[in-house]
Amino acid sequence: MDKLKGTLQSLVQPLLAVVIGLIVGAIAIVIVGGDVFETYYEMWKGAFGNFYFLTNTLARATPIILVGLGVALAFRAGFFNMGSEGQMVLGALSAALTALYIPGPGWVKMIAAIVAAMIVAGLWSAFAGWLDSRFGMNLLITTLLLNYIATLFAGYMVAYPFKDRTGSAALSQTEMIDASVMFPKLFQGMTVHAGFIIAIIATLALHFFIKYTTKGYEIRMLGGNPLFASYGGISRGKLMLISMFVSGAFAGLAGASEVLGTQYRFLDGSLSSANFAWSGIMATLLANSNPIGTAIAAILLAALQTGGMGMERNTDVPLEISSIIQAVLILFISAKFTISFIKRKKAGAKDGSAV
Repeated sequence: MDKLKGTLQSLVQPLLAVVIGLIVGAIAIVIVGGDVFETYYEMWKGAFGNFYFLTNTLARATPIILVGLGVALAFRAGFFNMGSEGQMVLGALSAALTALYIPGPGWVKMIAAIVAAMIVAGLWSAFAGWLDSRFGMNLLITTLLLNYIATLFAGYMVAYPFKDRTGSAALSQTEMIDASVMFPKLFQGMTVHAGFIIAIIATLALHFFIKYTTKGYEIRMLGGNPLFASYGGISRGKLMLISMFVSGAFAGLAGASEVLGTQYRFLDGSLSSANFAWSGIMATLLANSNPIGTAIAAILLAALQTGGMGMERNTDVPLEISSIIQAVLILFISAKFTISFIKRKKAGAKDGSAV
């Protein structure tokens, strides 16, 4: 009964956030002179109106799911990994360069590109964990600042040493990868690719890992009650490095899926401008770091983004309406964390414990 109650509560909060977001979005639509029902209908059509739009939504959700899973793992362990953007960018760059320059048949290049992306992004994430463990540097701050280093470094690499100099060469990007390395499309003529299948498998694997394995129990214990975990012999430093590495590896896999399945090269700024990383973090927070809930929330956020494009095409309502809805979701998440923090402060004051 308690488990069922907890599950229902975890579902009610994201749904309530969405409802509030839609209400605020409706107010904004009225202000700009649009029809609420027509606008939301067009938004629905733009996301799920037919099979083509559905596959577009799933394709956009793929990197959001993978980033969200990585953040969910770190959050469940009690570590705030806010560096997913930089980790994703380094993973995408590593995947592109590996696919371009490693010798061998297409399937070998594909696997090598995925592995390289996960290792590079994982090490970059674990570096932030090491700084915390070794020098006590705040993980939230270091992961945020490392985003700038990663994105600027990747931009330099494709603007100079690895820039595609064929054709007009107007953009900072790598050369296009070979067709044999590209992820196959799931349906002919559609945008969704094999990366979505990988994301679903990863979701189920992470859910099983966290819920049913010993190491997953240690991660949950460390995130839920660090003091009890230390009494139980769980090493915070070691588990931090492992959690941060795997968290970054998921972000690297997201970058690889975009390079191998959608863009077929690394293009400077394309991943950052699409806000995949921040959408993944939002999906995780909406789902309370539940892997399956994170995947569902990621599809919802992707639908808001693709549906917003359809809404702008077919109505006079601007695309920013969908951004307003997402902003309300962020405010809801912030309010939830603030209330939770205040409750913990009051509880600590009553029992005399430190917070």
